[in-house]
Amino acid sequence: MDDILDATGLLCPLPVLKARKALMALAPGAVLRIRTSDPVAVIDLPHFCTESGHELIAATDEGATHLFTIRRG
Repeated sequence: MDDILDATGLLCPLPVLKARKALMALAPGAVLRIRTSDPVAVIDLPHFCTESGHELIAATDEGATHLFTIRRG
């Protein structure tokens, strides 16, 4: 894990915007873990990865939060 982003409490589109900013600060191939409580993030973050060329490694639910692991493309 190269970086961890806590986006709990943030609503669309902020988790995606913060993820994009965090990924741009990482080297290609680096891994970012994002925790969010926004229910729309389960749609938005995978779509963002597909459109931006990043790899969604994992997406899991942990109670009221969602955890995403993304490899920078």
